[in-house]
Amino acid sequence: MRAALQSETGQDKLEVVDDMEAVGFGPGRVRIRIRATGLCHSDLSAMSGVLPQPAPFVPGHEGAGEITDVGDGVTTHAAGDRVLVCWLPPCRDCPACRRGQGHLCLAAFGNAAAPNFRRAGGGDVFGFAGTGTFAEELVVPAACAVKIPDDVPYDIAALIGCGVTTGLGAAINTAKVEAGSSVAVIGCGGVGISVVQGAKVQGAAQVVAVDPVAGRREAALRFGATEAVAPEALADARQRITGGEGFDYVFEVVGRSATVRTAYEMTRRGGSVVVVGAGALDDDYSVNMFSLFFDEKRILPSMYGGGDVLRSYERTIGLWRAGRVDLAGLITHRVQLAEVNDALDQMRTGTALRTCIEL
Repeated sequence: MRAALQSETGQDKLEVVDDMEAVGFGPGRVRIRIRATGLCHSDLSAMSGVLPQPAPFVPGHEGAGEITDVGDGVTTHAAGDRVLVCWLPPCRDCPACRRGQGHLCLAAFGNAAAPNFRRAGGGDVFGFAGTGTFAEELVVPAACAVKIPDDVPYDIAALIGCGVTTGLGAAINTAKVEAGSSVAVIGCGGVGISVVQGAKVQGAAQVVAVDPVAGRREAALRFGATEAVAPEALADARQRITGGEGFDYVFEVVGRSATVRTAYEMTRRGGSVVVVGAGALDDDYSVNMFSLFFDEKRILPSMYGGGDVLRSYERTIGLWRAGRVDLAGLITHRVQLAEVNDALDQMRTGTALRTCIEL
């Protein structure tokens, strides 16, 4: 089969190869024909080396498709089931899962320890986050294949698998944005736009989208932001909207200590700084100890939406059906902002694989 390959960390472009085989099929596992996949910013971070990921590897952890085969002992799935790929399924048995924090389950990270693919010449290839959805076929544990209703298109399901769940969950689960509050969202790619929509669902009165790219700012307004500004205009927006006090909630959706510092500065005393972006291991953030005590600003990291991911999937589908979140528009937003390299163009041509890309 064909797959998009990252041979070395830092490689500028993906290479499409046609000699890849999905490996590991057996008891407890399923084989999926991938029908749609998204490129999340975490994939780009792994490709550049910001996030640790052994190379060579196949990027992609947002995916959806059809099960073509199930291994021995799999009773929950059958060939023909429509599924999305969950890169971090809760085991339901570890201490984190028993506390109701399945998004912090470490058991699934074991999926990333073994190669997911092999090339015809015999070389092992990893899949990003234990998956690797930039391939025509994928083998994963059955728990990673979450069944989706027939009315959910594959491309929408793929985005629910990570970016949408992460953004909506940051506003709904982690921050628990209160109705009538003021919100700023720093970084308006796919995840940031989902944060905007989550804040809107929660009833925020003001949602200020912050991004250096004019096209992203314009898109944020279409998705529910009440105002969109460039980073250099954020301080003025704080003054105008909050009287200089600061926003009730500021979401950092970039993954850099510099923007976390900005988020902290823009948050009111007693407000919440919600860190959604995945940063580098060597990028440290520090805060003044007196300010931490005196201003009582809450710093809330949010991994994968900060809640039960399976419940979050169901909630997202319900909000989409009710017309309260726009997921089809999010696909268009991602593709319009993307610079799709030649390798991905080649992979998309003549295959059943549809790629939704966010840079």
